[in-house]
Amino acid sequence: MKFAQTSAVILVGLAAALGSSVACAQGLQTQGRQPQGTQTPYPTGARPGNEIGTGQSLPLSNNASNIGPADTGNVIAPRLPSPGLGDGSSPRDFLVAARQALASNRTGEAQEALERAESRSLAGNVLASDISQPSQQASTRNIAAARRALATGDKSAAIQAIDFALKGL
Repeated sequence: MKFAQTSAVILVGLAAALGSSVACAQGLQTQGRQPQGTQTPYPTGARPGNEIGTGQSLPLSNNASNIGPADTGNVIAPRLPSPGLGDGSSPRDFLVAARQALASNRTGEAQEALERAESRSLAGNVLASDISQPSQQASTRNIAAARRALATGDKSAAIQAIDFALKGL
């Protein structure tokens, strides 16, 4: 009899715990609603059948955005066009691609190329103890300056900063 009572108490406790877990999980879901500030036609921000961040997920934009607070109008950063370079490409390759994209008014592609150039210029050059400090490399500082200029819509300043970054590589 004692075993049956103990089992019943355990089952009641387990059912209560599961019930609160479900309620908690439902609170975390958007329940079919978009998060505040999103502007996509789909609840998750991705086309049906696509995982966010893979493939051609939405939102997709050809324009530079979400670089800094002044040009961030959506909590979901749009997927930008690829500069069309392979994974083994150098920072210089991405800077050249960014310059060409800017010259052709493809600001989204330029932003993506600048971000990849900056990532590659930092890879392997930062000590763990210096990770919280901005890079002191001139090329990296110039890439960051190009991104800031792009954020304000100043394409000529962005191109000039790219040119300075290219000279430093």
